[in-house]
Amino acid sequence: MKLAKRVLELEPSVTLEATAKAKALKDSGVDVIGLTVGEPDFATPKNIQDAAIAAIKSGAASFYTPATGILPLKQAIVDYLKRQYKTDYTTSQVVVTTGAKFALYCLFQAICDEGDEVIIPTPYWVSYGEQVGLADGVPVLVKGNEANEFKVTVEQLEAARTDKTVAILLNSPTNPTGMIYTRDELEAIGNWAVKNDILIIADDIYGELVYNGNEWFPISGISDAIKENTIVINGVSKTWSMTGWRVGYAVGPLPIIKAMADIISQATSNLTTASQYAAIEALNGPTDSIIEMREAFEARLNEAYPLVTAIPGFKLDKPRGAFYLFPNVREALDKMGYDDVNDFVNDLLEIAHVGVVTGAGFGHEDNIRLSYASDIEKIKEGIRRIHEFVESKIND
Repeated sequence: MKLAKRVLELEPSVTLEATAKAKALKDSGVDVIGLTVGEPDFATPKNIQDAAIAAIKSGAASFYTPATGILPLKQAIVDYLKRQYKTDYTTSQVVVTTGAKFALYCLFQAICDEGDEVIIPTPYWVSYGEQVGLADGVPVLVKGNEANEFKVTVEQLEAARTDKTVAILLNSPTNPTGMIYTRDELEAIGNWAVKNDILIIADDIYGELVYNGNEWFPISGISDAIKENTIVINGVSKTWSMTGWRVGYAVGPLPIIKAMADIISQATSNLTTASQYAAIEALNGPTDSIIEMREAFEARLNEAYPLVTAIPGFKLDKPRGAFYLFPNVREALDKMGYDDVNDFVNDLLEIAHVGVVTGAGFGHEDNIRLSYASDIEKIKEGIRRIHEFVESKIND
């Protein structure tokens, strides 16, 4: 049976693969601690649940909506960006999608012709490069320097730029490192992109999840010129603990938004109607639950960080946002006799019964990713098992 070349060349998501492996082992009766998935462990706040229930009971959730979302939701997104970004958009500059991941997919389909290049700093979220490839584009990976908190510089970007470069993708706070680009760094990158007519894709999904007095800056809020050259990708999954509701959005220049709308109309039509009413409440409603969840993530980071850095051969700068730890484990691998980080990750699961994600999937073969989006006792037990396993292998 014939399969398309694009499918045969597609790499599966390492995060979903790691999560599935850990779940399968757990389902077989093994006591597995899963630190793989980037999903808050909190239930969606009740006021948001109630908004969806009200839409269902009224009958509003029973029918199709416009393919790119209902107008009240688009207005809520515009209002949210006005508050948080200090930027002005119109509802015609918004498309609502079935998750932020699909917003990115539609965007790459809209801007990439065969051979067009998209610059992606690494470490990077595992789907970026595959989605560019699915659009017949070419992902150009620029390695962030660990000494610079894995962040790339204008000089690195200029060295990677060619006449085929159509976009640069920036994720801040980043998955998997949790590091944040400063306002000055973003301004320099933004001005470079404007000067060279390169679209900026700002994946801001973790923008509200910043800890310990650190600040996050949206690149689209720096100047009008940068804003007009930027597509903002965001959603409600992480900040409001709504991963299952699948609500993302893209905001930016009208020609690109219209092209994305055309793709959405032929791909999914509208996202789930009840989810749209829930997202309106998330964006317009009280912020108490956001603050509580953010404070919980901050407390988990502050407890987990010293435990990870105490593991022999693990090196890690303290993340500033998101909910991931991305330690460099090369020294530990060498001491334990591992050449390949994937083998170490597999043994952690099979022997220590802890699920983590290999850094190779994020473009850095000397690292692993641990999520601290779950219960703190579970996190601490997982790290304890990793520590015990590493020490036993070193001393073996």
